[in-house]
Amino acid sequence: MITIKSKHEIEGMKKSGEILSKIHIGLRDIIKPGITTLEINKFCHDFMLKHGAKPKQIGYHGYPYATCTSVNDVICHGFPSKQKLKSGDLITVDMVVDLDGYLSDSAWSYAVGDVSDEVKNLMEVTKEAMYRGIEAAVIGNRIVDIGKAIQNFVEPKGYSIVRDFCGHGIGVEMHEDPQVPHYITATRGVRLVEGMVITVEPMINTGDWRCTIDDDGWTARTIDGGLSCQYEHTFAITKDGPLILTDQSLYE
Repeated sequence: MITIKSKHEIEGMKKSGEILSKIHIGLRDIIKPGITTLEINKFCHDFMLKHGAKPKQIGYHGYPYATCTSVNDVICHGFPSKQKLKSGDLITVDMVVDLDGYLSDSAWSYAVGDVSDEVKNLMEVTKEAMYRGIEAAVIGNRIVDIGKAIQNFVEPKGYSIVRDFCGHGIGVEMHEDPQVPHYITATRGVRLVEGMVITVEPMINTGDWRCTIDDDGWTARTIDGGLSCQYEHTFAITKDGPLILTDQSLYE
């Protein structure tokens, strides 16, 4: 069921999003060659607790960490580990912050040290794809218009769009209706109305869009070993257009 959020609820989610945005800003300084993904997870977890929030992902269907840390060919849901990042790596850090019951969800990708033009271009296209999807999320449009904006931008550039995971509604629960595919679907989906809060989070691959799942039951990897990148914002549908609740630029 799709829930419509009040202005009070959206403001609460924006305060949650402020904490999440500031975590991502902080990650810009600590993500360097030699850091482990467990150390990244600890930074994020500690920041939430310090600011009166908690990591919503811990315990979600048994997931044990505050973040997902997905490196290079990992599409999403990568487990933090003692793995040290090296120069040239691409990492996506995804997390959900719970502040007094108000949730925010944002994934951001980071270049580690000096990266190749392949990584730079993939990051640029993926971020732009997210924003094009958000721009299409206006009152009166349908869910498919988001996927259409993303697919029409991404595929002509030679990249593929992951089909196995999608954006979603968010509120008191991490994943609510509606599902938000990042590609054109046969059904048009629901019409967007004021007060809906959703995520757009395209996962873009250099090769095939399909994935495999590791033995941990969570970590999704590209089927061909190609690179994958993801950016995600939580935003509200308003009469003035999409209102991004995880906007880092507000706190820089």
